This record gives sequence, C-alpha cells and structure tokens, in this order.
Amino acid sequence: MTMIPALDRAFQQGRALKIITGLTNFDADRVATVVRAADRGGATFLDIAADPALVKLAKQLTDLPICVSAVEPEKFVACVEAGADLIEIGNFDAFYAMGRRFEAAEVLQLTRETRALLPNIVLSVTVPHILELDQQVDLAEELVKAGADIIQTEGGTSSNPVHAGILGAIEKAAPTLAAASAISRAVAVPVLCASGISTITAPMAIAAGAAGVGVGSAINRLDNELAAIAAVKSLVEALSTVSRSTIHA
Repeated sequence: MTMIPALDRAFQQGRALKIITGLTNFDADRVATVVRAADRGGATFLDIAADPALVKLAKQLTDLPICVSAVEPEKFVACVEAGADLIEIGNFDAFYAMGRRFEAAEVLQLTRETRALLPNIVLSVTVPHILELDQQVDLAEELVKAGADIIQTEGGTSSNPVHAGILGAIEKAAPTLAAASAISRAVAVPVLCASGISTITAPMAIAAGAAGVGVGSAINRLDNELAAIAAVKSLVEALSTVSRSTIHA
C-alpha cells in the first residue's frame, strides 16, 4: 500500500507522532480540542474513534492525516467514505478493563476481514500486549503477510510502575518499548510504539527501533487546549533529539 508522503517521511526519519483521542471517545467537543492541539503542536497525524461525523469534524479542523480506530471492520467503510486517510485495528487498552481480551487468532482474522473490505487504504494493526513477547513477534509477522502496513505496540495497562518521576515513566513504558524493539527487528513495515509513552520515553522508543510513537492519555487528560498544545510540542521536541542512526546500535 502506498503510504501518505508526509507520514512516510516522518516514519523514515523516526519522528512520527500520532495523537490519539481514544477509540471510545465520541465527545465531539473533546475530540475537537485534541485535534486542534495536535495540529498546532506539530503532530504528524491523528487517531480518532471510527465515526464518520468525527472524521468530517477533524477534516474541518486540520490538514493532518486522520486515522480511525475500531475493532469492527465494517465500521471503517463509512469512515473512509467520509475522508479517513488510514485505519487502525485497535487500540485494545480500552477493552481490557471490561474483561475483553484480543487473542492472536482474532486480531489476524480482523485484519484479513478489514483488508478484504478495504484493499486500498493504509492499515495499521495493534499487537495485543497480553501475548508473550515471542507471540507478539509471530503475530506481527503474520499481520504483515495479511496486509498490515503499520504495526502498533501497546502495553501501558500491563505495567505497574513503583516509582515516581523519570524511573516511573520508564517502568510505565517498558512493555511497549520491549515489544517495539522485538517486533521492529522482525518486520519491514513501520512500527509505532504506543501506550504509556511520554516525553521521557518517546526517544527511547525510536532508539529501540520504532518509527514513531502514539500518545493519547498524556494529551487527553489535560484540562485546557493551551496545555495540550504545549504537551504536543514537547513530544515533537523529544523526538527530534534522537537519530535513526542509533536504531539497533
């Protein structure tokens, strides 16, 4: 699949920053605030819930590529018709608290169904962190064979930081950083490291082999747009401090 040129460049440079409004967030006002913050803060692209109305809203507010996330392939069709630039199976973090698990076989089947419905759009797929690391790598390889153009890692909900500050931030991101490192060595497509990522750990993700990072709660939890813009700018600056030449050194 042909990658959007601006997104492809960002991946190649290890500077891709995806701001995530939330797979279950259908609050138009809240989504609009995050979209504006991502746009003004210098993010690379956005990830919003799979809702055609939200896609149209985001398109009015920004020229950034819009990704929509869902776990039901049929939801993607109307969103693509509304203008979505790429699609994402996942994130799964929102479902774990409900007791909903996504096993490898189901994620692979969702990928195949989605690709059959929409053969000509960039497709990102999240690898569930509930799998053992070697199983995550195996699944990522199968997902690429099934048509995934981007692999996304996760893991923030499985970590239990015991320290505050910098050490706690690293502990929080450890599962998704480990997945990004292992998977990026096994697949040729870009790997996006998401879930629990901060300004501290974003450069670590790139150094570990990721081509970009996805950040959601660190932006969504802020109570005003100016703070959200500042947070996005800080992430952009953090990514600029690491060189792709350090990957797998």
